[in-house]
Amino acid sequence: MDPRNVEKQSEPEEPRYLDFPHLPDGTMRNGKPALNKYSSTLTNGHDFPGAQAMLYAAGVPDKETMKNAPQVGIASIWWEGNPCNTHLLGLGKEIKAKVQNDGMLGWQYNTVGVSDGITMGGEGMRFSLQTREIIADSIETVTCAQHHDACIAIPGCDKNMPGVIMGFARHNRPSIMVYGGSIKPGYSDTLRKPINITTCYEAHGAYIYKTLKSSEEGKFTPSEIMEDVERHACPGAGACGGMYTANTMSTSIEAMGFSLPGSSTTLADSPEKMRECAKAAAAIRVCMEQNITPRKLLTKASFENALVMMMALGGSTNAVLHLLAMAGTAGVPLSLDDFQRVSNKIPFIADLAPSGKYLFADLRDIGGMPSVMKFLCAAGLLNGDIPTVTGKTLAQNVQDAEPLRQDQVIIRPLDNPIKRTGHIEILKGNLAPDGAVAKITGKEGMRFSGKAMVFNKEHELDSALNAGKIPRGENLVLVVRYEGPKGGPGMPEQLKASASIMGAELTNIALITDGRYSGASHGFIVGHICPEAAVGGPLAVVRDGDIITIDAVKNRIDVDVSDEEMRSRMKGWKRPKASVTRGVLAKYARLVGDASHGAMTDLF
Repeated sequence: MDPRNVEKQSEPEEPRYLDFPHLPDGTMRNGKPALNKYSSTLTNGHDFPGAQAMLYAAGVPDKETMKNAPQVGIASIWWEGNPCNTHLLGLGKEIKAKVQNDGMLGWQYNTVGVSDGITMGGEGMRFSLQTREIIADSIETVTCAQHHDACIAIPGCDKNMPGVIMGFARHNRPSIMVYGGSIKPGYSDTLRKPINITTCYEAHGAYIYKTLKSSEEGKFTPSEIMEDVERHACPGAGACGGMYTANTMSTSIEAMGFSLPGSSTTLADSPEKMRECAKAAAAIRVCMEQNITPRKLLTKASFENALVMMMALGGSTNAVLHLLAMAGTAGVPLSLDDFQRVSNKIPFIADLAPSGKYLFADLRDIGGMPSVMKFLCAAGLLNGDIPTVTGKTLAQNVQDAEPLRQDQVIIRPLDNPIKRTGHIEILKGNLAPDGAVAKITGKEGMRFSGKAMVFNKEHELDSALNAGKIPRGENLVLVVRYEGPKGGPGMPEQLKASASIMGAELTNIALITDGRYSGASHGFIVGHICPEAAVGGPLAVVRDGDIITIDAVKNRIDVDVSDEEMRSRMKGWKRPKASVTRGVLAKYARLVGDASHGAMTDLF
């Protein structure tokens, strides 16, 4: 085969999403660019009288507004019952008021979401990842069906951020993301220290293994400590406060130019967040006037920035999955090899939870993301020349930010990093021919070898941990399989297990899975093993007692079983029956692709 043809076939196909008639670029009205490019299809003339009648009924005040005002969709991923999202309706109302004060029409709507923290460790977690697709579907659907000229989205919890960017990429109309913001830290009287959501899971591990103790020996029972931690870990609205998935995605997306400076480190219930909502209205007008559209921001250079930010700050393994999906949606070439390449050259410098000490409230206090980006741009690690939603470059956005203080301890100097390379390692080997994602900060070492202890579902491992059946002493590699995108279905996060292992101080344990981990997970963990067990990946035939070696120096994950023996085992393997055959999860399992390409549902 001609190698030139191979190269040509490997290029990503230009995304082809349904487009709609609109005013040509450069159309002027009263000496200014016409901003109602798409909505004018419905509102000019009398071709759609029913549409205009319904728009009047929905709140359009007069003919002049109907004919000339651009229409902006305001999409909040709001629902009650989850601190990450419970306040987003209010932020949306503030944005709508400012949009309308600026002479535009604002139409507020919301999409569905799932609380990762509430569903963690239960069957509900299987619904989490597929909400990323539902959010993207919702934003694409409403924007295109209603002929909106622009979109401002307000995400909160983990899958929300990539979901809105994927929706932006599909409709490709001027768009801005306003992050809902982080939660404030909690405080435990029994432990006498600040706590957060991760404390709950790690305390549970210590509780099960009878190592949970109060700050004053014997003053509180383990049950009282657990009740105190549960009551005070989440003191109000906002996303989980460490460098978990929500904040990994918000900082990465800010570094890509999709949000206003400081959005990712402005706390959820702060006056600054409300001021950001007001600024978003002015910024969306700039985007429309200058025709700043999502696919102009979704470039290889901006994704490179996202990867740099992720590595420097110690971000979640979930970001690998989400950035691949965002890039795939926009037709930008991005692969697992890019993550490893950037990880090899970017130092890990942020002392942020879960592996570190500090939270985003602390990061905000030393200047927040503008100061961090200014530092990384000055160091030549972040590309400051990329365009952003402000109409300025990234470097111009942060040029007036305060430099990081000399006495701050959260962001380490580049010559004294926590780890000289990134914490994300892409592993391959006979257990993961198509790749796996490890989160290895170096605190637990760079290599681990041990006997396999196999669990066919996450709940089997959780039951073993709850019963204290995972022994100390001998090195063990806990294997959780049939939890991938198709096998789960839904690729559930396994924070409950990983946090219990950390809380119980089971330092003789590594954990590997074809599922995923929460951004709050840390330890010697490997996820996203591909191909997954449910489609006949090698993980399906690992047996108890097999020796598994994880080597983050050589970027390998292997089982000490010969190729001949693996082929023999595969001949005897039978695909498990699908756990669900109807409903949204069954539909998701049929459509979803593999983890090494972002677990997307719209690539066929």
